Amino acid sequence: MWLDNGTVVETSLWMQKVAENPGHSDWYIERMRGLARAGDDLAGEARLVDALAPRGARILDAGCGPGRVGAALAAAGHDVVGVDVDPALIAAAEQDYPGPQWLVGDLAELDLPAREIPAPFDVIVCAGNVMPFAAPSTRGTVLRRFRDHVAPDGRVAVGFGTDRGYSADDFFADSAEAGFDTDHALSTWDLRPFGPESAFLVAVLSPRSAAA
Repeated sequence: MWLDNGTVVETSLWMQKVAENPGHSDWYIERMRGLARAGDDLAGEARLVDALAPRGARILDAGCGPGRVGAALAAAGHDVVGVDVDPALIAAAEQDYPGPQWLVGDLAELDLPAREIPAPFDVIVCAGNVMPFAAPSTRGTVLRRFRDHVAPDGRVAVGFGTDRGYSADDFFADSAEAGFDTDHALSTWDLRPFGPESAFLVAVLSPRSAAA
């Protein structure tokens, strides 16, 4: 895979893990299905994103996995497109949650208009430790792709564990370089504040205006 500048896109850490253990995707899919059958709350991220979005918003679920967040947002009345690098996860999303448009794709190469899917989106959500699973050399590129796909007055909500090789400071530096301002920094999807001891970050970003 190649970036626009001709450099090779480093394979995501998720797909490296899948290559080392071909059963990893199936394990993850069954884990999520088991949690759903047990009645666990799997829609916390979606509730926050729903609060950020206008009614009937166009929402991109970036790194959608087997579809739980995007499905909850679609059930709330939003127009959802989900993208994930792992074909097995996309197949599970299509099977378990018909309705949204589920696509295989590397977020570092995200170009939905080239796939005849119009941009921009009102909200982009990137949950479930997607950013730490992106290859380190592509994380800034992923955020720039988000910037290209979000509306000028839109929002981007990103959540991940900061103990997974991608620190909050590095994320804030990358997001600022990609053209985002940080509206909110939280430690959970239920709005608890982020602090020095927080092991999880939920960042709500907005695109910086060209005049800023």
